[in-house]
Amino acid sequence: MGKTRESKSVYFSKLNELMEKYQSIIIVNVDNVGSNQMHQIRQALRGKAEVLMGKNTMVRRAVRDALSDKPQYERFLPHVKGNVGFIFTNADLKETRDTILQNKVAAPARAGAYAPATVTIPAGPTGMEPGKTSFFQALGIPTKIARGAIEIVTAVDILTAGARVGPSEATLLNMLNISPFTYGMTVIQIFDQGQSFAPSVLDIEESALISQFLSGIKTIAAISLALNYPTLASVAHSLVNSYKNVLAVSLATDYTFDGSEKVKAYLENPEAFASAAPAASTETSAAAAPAAEEAKEEEKEESDDDMGFGLFD
Repeated sequence: MGKTRESKSVYFSKLNELMEKYQSIIIVNVDNVGSNQMHQIRQALRGKAEVLMGKNTMVRRAVRDALSDKPQYERFLPHVKGNVGFIFTNADLKETRDTILQNKVAAPARAGAYAPATVTIPAGPTGMEPGKTSFFQALGIPTKIARGAIEIVTAVDILTAGARVGPSEATLLNMLNISPFTYGMTVIQIFDQGQSFAPSVLDIEESALISQFLSGIKTIAAISLALNYPTLASVAHSLVNSYKNVLAVSLATDYTFDGSEKVKAYLENPEAFASAAPAASTETSAAAAPAAEEAKEEEKEESDDDMGFGLFD
């Protein structure tokens, strides 16, 4: 009994240490994950994250004991259920998630299990003797005998995603040496700095986040301007609008300032500004004309020279 208490105390200390050291926890489902595969996942995450397994009752008790110092972990408790494990990390969450999902192993179909994906048996020769035709007939798979072996006429979906695998399907797939499923950890929830969210959030692109952020800023600025309530989002717009108002007053009166003098000059004599642009372009073209003429003269001289040979040389 003392040894059990001691092991629990060690586990609680380890969990508290991880909660202090890391800011993020990835909650994963570990159904059908073997010990060898778990070892490979630990190796892949070495230096980036730590994997902690344990009974959910112990995890919940340890977290409840720590709520007085870490009240944000109350959002973590509802997800401690089922056959789950916990990956503590301070690394990039998306990269860590991808590393976890990459570690998968092929597995044969097992009777009674649920198919994680649709399984299709392709058309073609199976290499099986004609005496085993009954397996295919029981599952409604069209076959024929070719060269003393069973051949599947058309491809057939023998299992659909989410359906329970029957004994006939499992037996046939094993006879065909087809391991249709892959098993590994699946991420079910992420707890990051006191916030809990689904793993699909990690797939949101930065451009989408920036777009939503800018949309929110525009909305805040519009509301602030409508209420005449200054905020950081509306200050720049307020300054521009105020400048426009001052400029309008200056144009309507004799009052001038540096910014309005050029505008007034343009309104009083727009032809001067209109003629300035053509004049500049004329000077440019005039300067370019002699250069073009010189280039033509050089080209003419080169063609007349005939490289030192006469017509009858």
